[in-house]
Amino acid sequence: MPNDFNQPIIDEFRANRGRMSGYFEGARLLLLTTTGARTGTPHTTPVGYLPDNGDRVLVIASAAGSARHPDWFHNLVAHPQVTVESGSFTYEARAVVLTGEERDEVFARAVEADPGWAAYQEKTTRVIPVVALHSLAQGGPGTINATSFGEAIKVVHDAFRRELSLIRAELASTASSSTTTLGAQLRVNCLTFCQGLHNHHTGEDTMLFPHIAEQHPTATPALTRLREEHERIATLVEELRETLTSTTDPAAVRTEVERLTTALEAHLTYEEEELIPLFDTAA
Repeated sequence: MPNDFNQPIIDEFRANRGRMSGYFEGARLLLLTTTGARTGTPHTTPVGYLPDNGDRVLVIASAAGSARHPDWFHNLVAHPQVTVESGSFTYEARAVVLTGEERDEVFARAVEADPGWAAYQEKTTRVIPVVALHSLAQGGPGTINATSFGEAIKVVHDAFRRELSLIRAELASTASSSTTTLGAQLRVNCLTFCQGLHNHHTGEDTMLFPHIAEQHPTATPALTRLREEHERIATLVEELRETLTSTTDPAAVRTEVERLTTALEAHLTYEEEELIPLFDTAA
């Protein structure tokens, strides 16, 4: 069972699909459910995470610099299959403890993004573990935490909105600091978002939109417009990728992110206005 400190965080996280208030507002959190190393019972813990390219996210077993690894780390070492709740999605994952240069490179990225990780390492003699959580979901990001197709569209869209908002906030913080180069983790955040958006639009073009066209022929004009917008957004995504690989200037990246944000928000809003009523009517 979650402890008294964690339970309110878990409840708020689930109620608001990952959006938190107070101390954790704007934080990247997930709920990690592990199997007890000794008891075999499930334990759910809120943990911070780092986006990473590919099918994995990264978590750090800091325990705030405690002399001992957190219980959830011991659990996943004993039972590597875990459940991850991102707020919008729930999926099974395989936990892999990073070692050697890979661990050090990821931890350095984390410290660059948030010096608090370094402060935790300085408080303890243990090497703070970094764990990769590899999604085991097939054909998508996992189970969408929604009760209808219409709600699922909004939930997925809001996940993209939230991640883009976090990236924009991180870029804004570079403008208000003495930082003159783009951090490695922030670059990874942007590239991960780009890949996720590409995957989402590809799935819509190849699966969702053909299904809607078959069930609702009157939606054809809207679907045509949405596909055209996918192409324009894909161009903006590629321009952002090119900027990320060609410069470390945060201002240049901010410009491309703002262009993408404007186009994407208009696209998501139009899609919700046109498609959600179709599913609601069918329901």
